[in-house]
Amino acid sequence: MRVVTVAQMKQIEKLADANGVSYYQMMENAGTAAYHILRQRVPHAKHIAVVAGKGNNGGDGFVMARLAAQDGLSVTVVLAEGEPVTRDAKTNYALLHALPVTIQTADTVRSIHADVVVDALYGTGFHGSLRQSGQKACDFMRTSGAYVLALDVPSGLQADTGIAADGAVKAQCTVAFDSYKQVHIAPAAAAFCGTVVLADIGVPDDCHPHA
Repeated sequence: MRVVTVAQMKQIEKLADANGVSYYQMMENAGTAAYHILRQRVPHAKHIAVVAGKGNNGGDGFVMARLAAQDGLSVTVVLAEGEPVTRDAKTNYALLHALPVTIQTADTVRSIHADVVVDALYGTGFHGSLRQSGQKACDFMRTSGAYVLALDVPSGLQADTGIAADGAVKAQCTVAFDSYKQVHIAPAAAAFCGTVVLADIGVPDDCHPHA
């Protein structure tokens, strides 16, 4: 089992990008892998809600939203903290505009009824406590009654420690991208991560640190 820190994962991705697997391609691979895992685990889902943050975790969620819409599912994307700010996330968000995807904000999130909720809010970048907008989104995910699938790290958990903030998301399944993080093996975080599934995002083997 390969377990890395957030800093190590950033270095892995940097090396992969330098070796011909672009950040954009890794995002596409991550979202595609997570979507396939979701379909395997909840094959009869008809309505998916993707709760997206402003960064690349949200971008992974936008890839999933696009694939779900192309499959004919009803898709709602919740911009929990506004529109994306990173280049690749912006690109994937723009691709949704040509598809039958409903876009909502955190203020209207409680009106959504979904079979599955994708937690694409914070990923590995979360520290400290939840901001008000993030708290609203996490409250929705915790109380929706839907199957919750988290991308890389359930929102509200610190990737390097497994420490959970008040109001953190509890997922039925967490898709770990490329490598496990400390949170995935921390006993205190197990109830938040649910089943952890490792997904290949196309990083070459020689980009990983070797013990």
